[in-house]
Amino acid sequence: MAMPDQTPVQIAWVTADLDATEQALSALLGARRWIRMPAVHFGPETCTHRGRPADFVADISLSYAGDTQLELIAPVRGQSIYTEFLDRHGSGLHHICIEASDPEAFEAKLRDAEGDGAPVVCQGEMPGGMRFAYLSAAGAGVPYLEIAYIPPEIRAFFDYVKQEQK
Repeated sequence: MAMPDQTPVQIAWVTADLDATEQALSALLGARRWIRMPAVHFGPETCTHRGRPADFVADISLSYAGDTQLELIAPVRGQSIYTEFLDRHGSGLHHICIEASDPEAFEAKLRDAEGDGAPVVCQGEMPGGMRFAYLSAAGAGVPYLEIAYIPPEIRAFFDYVKQEQK
């Protein structure tokens, strides 16, 4: 996967127990406060999983360790990339995320990755315009690499979460 000058901006875990994982990562990485987003819906109008429309719900918790965002994802209902991971591996490290500067760069990164043999497993768009795609990255020692375009409104929310750590 030839994507030079890419610094991970997020490390994410999938878990069956948000409380326990928050406590463990707070102790290990110094995260001070977690912001929870319950029942985030990924709908078939804006999300696909393995090329098919997806419809699932997950609880998400965010924090920071320095400048790196920590994300915890706990599936609630529906088949997803997250339930698939839990079924195969149990709770654990799910993906690292790199950021695309704009929607065009997001599309270019997807094309480059797929051209380099890293297929898109799941992709979608969140309310507020955030676009994401999970690429198979098993050869890199992590199940997935996420590419995300984060628009200004979502960036402002992430900055708020980050400020809560101080």
